Amino acid sequence: MWRSLWRSIDRFSLQYFKHVINELQKIKVVDMHNRELVVDLLQSIVEIVTYGDRQDSQIFECFMEHQVLAEFVRVLKISKNSRIEAPLLQYLSIMIQNMDSEYAIYYCLSNDYVNNIITHPYKFDGGDLAQYYISFLRSVSNKINGDTLCLLVKVHGDAVVSFPLYSEALKFAQHGEKMIQTAIRALTLNIYNVSDDMVYQFITTPPVSSYFSDLIHNLKEQFTHLDNLVHALEEMDVNQRRKELLLKTERIVDDLYYLKDILCVGESRLNKVVTQNVLNLLLIPILHPLLHSRQSDGSNLSPITSLYIVSCLIQVIGGKSIVNYVAGVLLYPYMSLSVREAREACLSSAFFSNFNDMEKSSCSTESEGAESVNGSPLHRHLPEGRILDFILSDNHSLSLASLFLLLTLAESKDLEDLLASMVSLSAMQHGMVMEESILVKFMPQILSALLNVLASEPPTTVQVKWHTGWFLRKLLVFQGIRLDEHNFHLFNTSYERSCICVEKELDGCWFDHIMDVLRNEWASCKTALEESSQSKDPLFLLEFTICQIADGDATSSHVAWQRMVDVVKVFILHLQLKAFISKGEFLEKSSLDSIVVLPFDSAKNLASGLSSASFGSEVSLGSGIPCRIAFSNAGIRDIYLIPVARGISGKLLLVEKHPFRSQRGVVIAIAPLAGLSPKIDEDQPTWLHLRIREFEPRINGGKNKSYNTKEFIQVADGRWTIGFPNAKACGTARLAILEETSKQRSSVRNALGPLFQNDYGGGSSDRQDGRALV
Repeated sequence: MWRSLWRSIDRFSLQYFKHVINELQKIKVVDMHNRELVVDLLQSIVEIVTYGDRQDSQIFECFMEHQVLAEFVRVLKISKNSRIEAPLLQYLSIMIQNMDSEYAIYYCLSNDYVNNIITHPYKFDGGDLAQYYISFLRSVSNKINGDTLCLLVKVHGDAVVSFPLYSEALKFAQHGEKMIQTAIRALTLNIYNVSDDMVYQFITTPPVSSYFSDLIHNLKEQFTHLDNLVHALEEMDVNQRRKELLLKTERIVDDLYYLKDILCVGESRLNKVVTQNVLNLLLIPILHPLLHSRQSDGSNLSPITSLYIVSCLIQVIGGKSIVNYVAGVLLYPYMSLSVREAREACLSSAFFSNFNDMEKSSCSTESEGAESVNGSPLHRHLPEGRILDFILSDNHSLSLASLFLLLTLAESKDLEDLLASMVSLSAMQHGMVMEESILVKFMPQILSALLNVLASEPPTTVQVKWHTGWFLRKLLVFQGIRLDEHNFHLFNTSYERSCICVEKELDGCWFDHIMDVLRNEWASCKTALEESSQSKDPLFLLEFTICQIADGDATSSHVAWQRMVDVVKVFILHLQLKAFISKGEFLEKSSLDSIVVLPFDSAKNLASGLSSASFGSEVSLGSGIPCRIAFSNAGIRDIYLIPVARGISGKLLLVEKHPFRSQRGVVIAIAPLAGLSPKIDEDQPTWLHLRIREFEPRINGGKNKSYNTKEFIQVADGRWTIGFPNAKACGTARLAILEETSKQRSSVRNALGPLFQNDYGGGSSDRQDGRALV
């Protein structure tokens, strides 16, 4: 008997469920005094219903019989500042998410219970209620299909007049929290993917369709902010600008992919309204000022930002209407009259209807008397032939951005055949030269523009040159890897400059790392050159405008390191392009690994032992020079100075005499030979000043290792001052350091020799049409 009294209550029994419902029905008002009780009741109901949906059909029948969802609606209405809304929406979301039975889902969405909960006048006061509300809406949208969607809309005749789930969700479309924005977009896509003609008509008809134009207007605002950031003055640090640029472009690309997802639904009315908004509100306002020399006012985006945006639109959204519209506008000035007539006969009517919109919008900035490249007169309101002007301009950023846009169009599968012929590259591979292709017609000039960028002096950065190499490689593939005599000379000049720059770095303070940088950046360069157009992020077009050569103290080892890495990266680029032009393929890293670095024969065994010494090692004092040094925490100490070089490595050892072994010593400090710059003090000829590099280069992780030169914390170089018994000993020490440094430098120069002499890729001749590469 006592055991039965203490028997636990079965929380998932039908009896207990009825008890909980009864307790909830007794609630007449919800306030802060009984809030916790109501929350517990709601939680119990959701747990039992979720269990019953899978395990006990009688529970869900009881749920329907007592109209429990109506009780949820009632609780919302009788709440008096109790903040019961958030937990109620949370538990409802959990219940709907976990329902598997179609019968249960159908019931929950019927009788307007869900619509009443959606349209309840919530007070979103900045707390977390909005998150729970949107989570509830998304849970509902996850359960809709062709059979249940009709339960959430109100219809008058043959038209939907109200759709609370969609309309209320759109009020949060521009919410500041990214998580809420993402949930709203998932909800809308859930609705768009349910094929219902009346709902499509409701969504694509004003005023509801204004959601799509609002999306575009929001994008335009982002474009303006992006343009301001790209051309901001020096009030922001370069690295900070780069981070801000990345954040803004990521948001823009996310929005474009959302538009792409809508188009991928494949519904003609949706496609039409999205495409028209993109064309009329984005492309026309961007392309019109971009392609006219006289811009209407200062509110237009800069050309570089405009080209980036159009490239993103083509890459991300694409589609026949957008791709062919952009191509038609860009290429129209270069069409002959006969070709234009052919275009009008063959291109889709959608293209020309949009093209007419372009003409109407451009009436305010007429370009009278404009002519195309081939001399044919243009329509007075059509754009000028500026895309080639951009490509051939002295502005490297603008040149590469314009060329990237043309190449993106050329490789688009959505481009009409007649337009594709004007930017065709593939035909060159089969020996066909198409007269209408402007890339074929102006290929020598385009290659010259790229080679001028490649050969340019600072402030052109290594990033710009690597991307220029990507363009060169891409065009040379379709050009049959042929350069005319002028361009051949340009490349040789650029290659010679890169070799001279590397030679200069042999006299710098980081020459001992040149071979390491070569090996670590080799694969990165090859990967960058072989990157496909589809995977190439147009963000690099904007980064050109904020890249700059490292500033600061030109003599500091930090700045010298950045300069050396950039010089070596440009040298690698030229080596790869040279091999590609000569042999039609890039060099593998194995070519570099085959280079053997041999130490000098003199004092080989001694150098071998000393070069492997580390802190605390015991070494011979045979070649050491007696001296003294003062440490801040250890006072003045008598030591021996031993410079040693073996192959491309070199060290300066400070050794303290062993207390028990007269000819041996213990290493107490080590510094790299490179960069020491030994200098005798002018006032104290027995003092020798040495500069010590205080930071170690860091290598980025990943498959292709490369040095990170963007996030170094600049550290001041260290200084050692070493005292000697007399001026002669001080001079001897200086000469010993310089001699060992010279040996080390010679080893690096010998290692680089095969690269300078073209002896690295096998026996193929470095010739092209009888003209030898340098």
